[in-house]
Formats: sequence, structure tokens, C-alpha cells
Amino acid sequence: MGLIITIIIGLIAGAVAHRVLNSRGGFLGSLVVGLVGALVGGELASMLNLNVTGGFLDRLIIAVLGAILFLFVWKKLFK
Repeated sequence: MGLIITIIIGLIAGAVAHRVLNSRGGFLGSLVVGLVGALVGGELASMLNLNVTGGFLDRLIIAVLGAILFLFVWKKLFK
């Protein structure tokens, strides 16, 4: 069940990041951006000692912020 929730969070985070940065991305692109964003956001949260309980909403917010940051850096590096 944890893998399914992670995939759902990744898809939502990737889709939101694509919308915020006016980027194009399909199903697979959104999934990859969201999953990488979740990793980036999780690492940043632990580096900043944020007290994240691990609930669905907490994980979603961290993943969305990480996905936006990842996609922003990606676009700056490769455009």
C-alpha cells in the first residue's frame, strides 16, 4: 500500500509542479518529476530539521515543494 500512495503523491506533485512552472509533461514525466521532487523535498526537510509527521498531507506538501524546486533547476540548467 505504501508504494501506491507514493506513486499517487508523485503524480500529484509532478502535475502541480508542471502547472506552477507552466511546463509540459505527460503521465510519466509528472511521475518522475514528482518522485524526484519527493526525494529532494524530503532531504531538504531533514536538513532543515522540519518536524514532519509523515501523514499524507505532509508528504504531499514536501513532494510538491521539492518537485517545483527540482523542475525549476532542471529548466534553468537545460534551457
